[in-house]
Amino acid sequence: MNNAPMTYFQDEDVLYLAISEGQEANSVELYPNVTAELNDKDELIGLEILEASTFVRDYILETAQVKLLNLHHAKPTQMNPGKIQSSL
Repeated sequence: MNNAPMTYFQDEDVLYLAISEGQEANSVELYPNVTAELNDKDELIGLEILEASTFVRDYILETAQVKLLNLHHAKPTQMNPGKIQSSL
């Protein structure tokens, strides 16, 4: 699945990840604008992301903010010799 081919349809702002070949028999909305496409055995064959540019932008920003927040709270600073305090 790491090498899933991706197709971006710029006019529609849709990103499609093809997991495996097969006909879509069913679909499940995982999140708003993110749909899992399933074959007749309910196996994942693709993911469709509507409003993909917004989805990717928001995901990257949220992930970066969480990581930076975690780094900020985890990084100790030395304010007094011999005593380490959190940088809150």
